Amino acid sequence: QKYLCSNCNNVLKKALQTLCGHRYCSACLSWIVRNNKNAICQKCKEEDPSTLSEGSLLTEERAFGDAAINKEISELKVHCVTLGCSWSGIMKNFEEHQSLCEYALIPCHTGCGHMVMRKKLADHLENGCVNNVTMCQKCKRTLSCSEYQINKRIHFIWYLIIFFPFFFQQNYPTPLINKDGCRFSEVGCSFRGSKEKIKEHEKTAVGAHMLLLLQHIKQLKESLCTAAKAANGFVPQSELNLENKLHVFENIVAVLNKEVETSNLEIIAFRRQSELDQNIIRGLELKIAELHRCLTQKDAGLSSLHKSLLFSEQASYDGVFLWKITDVGRKLQDSVTGRTVSLYSPAFYTAKYGYKVCLRVYLNGDGTGKGTHMSLFFVVMKGDYDALLPWPFRHKVTFMLLDQNNREHIIDAFRPDLTSASFQRPVNDMNVASGCPMFLPLSKLQSPKYAYVKEDTLFLKCIIETN
Repeated sequence: QKYLCSNCNNVLKKALQTLCGHRYCSACLSWIVRNNKNAICQKCKEEDPSTLSEGSLLTEERAFGDAAINKEISELKVHCVTLGCSWSGIMKNFEEHQSLCEYALIPCHTGCGHMVMRKKLADHLENGCVNNVTMCQKCKRTLSCSEYQINKRIHFIWYLIIFFPFFFQQNYPTPLINKDGCRFSEVGCSFRGSKEKIKEHEKTAVGAHMLLLLQHIKQLKESLCTAAKAANGFVPQSELNLENKLHVFENIVAVLNKEVETSNLEIIAFRRQSELDQNIIRGLELKIAELHRCLTQKDAGLSSLHKSLLFSEQASYDGVFLWKITDVGRKLQDSVTGRTVSLYSPAFYTAKYGYKVCLRVYLNGDGTGKGTHMSLFFVVMKGDYDALLPWPFRHKVTFMLLDQNNREHIIDAFRPDLTSASFQRPVNDMNVASGCPMFLPLSKLQSPKYAYVKEDTLFLKCIIETN
């Protein structure tokens, strides 16, 4: 248990120990402090909430690296849990193994969305990755790896189609091809058009051209047979050679035709699979977006719960409230410049089901005390039990600014003006504040003779007589 993080409950990584004695991963502690104001150690709350103290407050500055526990963890014996991997060793070598494990699933670096075993990444890139593209030097098209292999075979077919007619022409000359027509016009193709359209047509009509060639060869073969019969069985050696070449050419064209059909089927199947993969990726992206939205909502809910928990921990229910104000120098400067004119304290109560109130302080003064005094006011807030309480509010209120050397506290008190709107039952969230606009001269607040501000912190106390 001592090797586990108090936040993520995983094995500690760069362990830090807090003042309360609990351990956190360095990243976990940073995350908690960054996302929570006045974060309290969760382990302290779970073990004994009554022992919560200043030491239970989490900050990065007050945590220190736990070298002893980090050393113990680095020597722990571990093994790889990836299916198929038999590696074992010690923890300090595990991260290096993770980056090299051949059985680990890793995302394809091309961004195709597939998770593949590290040792099979090369096969995936060569045969299955839709984003691993290559530029064909012949047709200048960008193709995936699978399409590139098929494309090479098609170019080879084109080579044979172009080569064998010239081979055939050595013994059987053909007339010149019309410049405005397809190169296969001599075997029956009737397509005509510009050079660009002819080029596109010849790319897309490979199968049809194969069939025309096959029919043309059969006609030539029949013509040769007829000529041989007419010559009473005598066939010159040159014509026999030509017939043999025609027979070979016929077989080649038949094979090439099957090859083209197979290639077309493979391309269609590949494109269908690619569409299916893209649909799956889009579905996963939608699921991830939905999960991200849910996580955002849960984070907001947790933040709200955390604020409510902090409020309930800080709330007072006996009419006595102690308000600690930190960063006094900066907040006083903000009050002078007008950035933050006043500060509100957390709410507190005169009793469990009593009046809900708070304090409001102007560090640079308000009204008659502006620029010369610190002003302190009392605010009656709308509470859950106002309907059951007597109105107007009539309890005596005492303000105290505590001398942190316990020598000379500043004390002021007042009884509510029962005719003032400040003490009637609230209609809005807060009534108009009422109190002491000239509570303390700023010269006295900042004087080194007194300890009202110490370590940039001051303490204000409010006491409501509830008898």
